[in-house]
Amino acid sequence: MTAGSHYQDRMTEAADWVVRLQADDLSDVDALAFDAWLQADADNAAAYDAALSVSREFQANARAVRQGLRERRPPRTLVLRGRYGAFGALAAAALVAAVVVPAMLPATSTTAYATATGEHRTVSLADGSKIDLNAGTQLSVTLGRHQRQVALAEGQAVFDVTHDAGRPFLITAGDRTVRVVGTQFDVRRRAGHLSVTVTRGTVEVLPTGGAQGQAFRLHPGQRLEHQEGVQGAQVMAAAPEQALGWRAGRLVYRDQPLSVVVADLNAQFAKPIRVADPALAATPVSGVFIVDSEDAVVRRLALLVSAHTIPSGDGVTLLRSETPKR
Repeated sequence: MTAGSHYQDRMTEAADWVVRLQADDLSDVDALAFDAWLQADADNAAAYDAALSVSREFQANARAVRQGLRERRPPRTLVLRGRYGAFGALAAAALVAAVVVPAMLPATSTTAYATATGEHRTVSLADGSKIDLNAGTQLSVTLGRHQRQVALAEGQAVFDVTHDAGRPFLITAGDRTVRVVGTQFDVRRRAGHLSVTVTRGTVEVLPTGGAQGQAFRLHPGQRLEHQEGVQGAQVMAAAPEQALGWRAGRLVYRDQPLSVVVADLNAQFAKPIRVADPALAATPVSGVFIVDSEDAVVRRLALLVSAHTIPSGDGVTLLRSETPKR
């Protein structure tokens, strides 16, 4: 097999994967097969990126292309034969899209959203996507021609992203970026700790800019935990109710450090909860908290971690309870 034909076969496979991954009925088997294809050859990832770039360019400019084709009569008909034809058609379409009346496309817009302590908010975006913001959340949304971008400064949100192969949905949270085409997932960023939980579809979590670390592909029922500034990350199982329970007033935890629970509660209530003891802050917590009155929630939390509370400024501090001496 010549180098040219090998390249053409690789690009054809990449174009096929672009189409398959955009299907609404994408299965876990398809996702695993795609992972295997990427790992089979180091050049496959570059081929996929090239094919995806062509597809995005065409999709982003599809309206302008149609208008341009109606107004312009092509000098000759281009006939593409063989398996390479699908990718060649995409490339030709992208070339037309890049030069036909780009000024007709809408301008990029950025909108900032924020929720106060104890406030929840649902935002519907112009592309049909929906964001449920938890309390104490700050983020901005930029809907561009080629991609949709969210910058999560602090807080937690559930993203229900409308499928748009031409404009991937990117969420930047600290030193990581979450990339998706269309799915539902929860992103939490508080005090430099990031978690991403997928309930539907597939997302990628990648290092941002010059940050170190590997890329992860998450499927439904998986959660990634990452501490900003640290290279590693952990991927574990996570039930959907654990990720989405806060929308119904339930905070669900499974072996989460007390510090994570306290950070979430501090976004819900006006009186801050503090944990001065690092060992107590690292204590794993498993349970369901109904977000009703702060005093009741703090009392249940203290019992769960064998702690007691004392007034501290405008809030309370959790202290480890001493074991009674015999």
